[in-house]
Amino acid sequence: MTELLTDVLEVARDQVLHRGVGLTEQQALACLRLPDDRLPELLQLAHEVRMRHCGPEVEVEGIVSLKTGGCVEDCHFCSQSGLFSSPVRAAWLDIPSLVRAAVETRATGATEFCIVAAVRGPDERLMRQIAEGVAAIRAAVDISIACSLGMLTQAQVDELSALGVHRYNHNLETARSHFPQVVTTHTWQERWQTLQMVREAGMEVCCGGILGMGETLEQRAEFAAQLAVLDPDEVPLNFLNPRPGTPFGDLPVMSADEALRAVAVFRLALPRTILRFAGGREITLGDLARDGMLGGINAVIVGNYLTTLGRPATEDLDMLRELSMPIKALSQTL
Repeated sequence: MTELLTDVLEVARDQVLHRGVGLTEQQALACLRLPDDRLPELLQLAHEVRMRHCGPEVEVEGIVSLKTGGCVEDCHFCSQSGLFSSPVRAAWLDIPSLVRAAVETRATGATEFCIVAAVRGPDERLMRQIAEGVAAIRAAVDISIACSLGMLTQAQVDELSALGVHRYNHNLETARSHFPQVVTTHTWQERWQTLQMVREAGMEVCCGGILGMGETLEQRAEFAAQLAVLDPDEVPLNFLNPRPGTPFGDLPVMSADEALRAVAVFRLALPRTILRFAGGREITLGDLARDGMLGGINAVIVGNYLTTLGRPATEDLDMLRELSMPIKALSQTL
């Protein structure tokens, strides 16, 4: 068994580091099954892959919710669903507040600002607000604008592209085989179709998910392989932060070692992708977030998330300085 595990990392070093070819699903599974004493070696290899194929820079992003709560979908992890007894209630953010959030985000050094709405997909009202908000942000601050508005029609994809939206986020959330245990009001394939339309329209594709939602290691490897097929520009990795009142509210928090192992494996499966630390890292990793930055991560969301608190932006920026990881310049993201 030890010889086999050694071979997995030796193969990965040649295949991923030297040739830039991501892990297969079975190789990803073998790495996820590595024992704890091999974790430092796995993280080191993932860091070397990140440095060779992505470079030392870190992309910093802030996010804000334009429309919070009251969603009609039943994503079992989400406190914004109107179907659960979680304490989040529907609310809309006005345009001046949206612009202020973008200006504050840029002041942290972030180059990306993502407008998020808790909806199945945008209606005419939301699309009008997005158009107004994008124009107001552009007039106030120099920052790349991304959106995350659920499932789209072709006309909505075309409109967002015409507005100059830089990147569209729509997470697949988990492996296709596990998706029915996570969401029942729409399908994995519906999400996939939106992502394909976004790519064909010329916007960057941002697509990741949440780890620790009861998936098996096999399904975690499956998810990494499915993302590799999609080949998104960015993959945000979230770790389940169980929300009271949701169906997943009683699930255990993922262990730090398990989370770091997954970070490294997703980097090895996606050697050239922006791999972003997102929600849940604070409770899952705590101070071990540094190990993730040295295990394949090359982007972070700073500040708070949609309904949960994150770390102060200053703490993440201090961490990047201590690790000698420069923040990606705005001119390179436009």
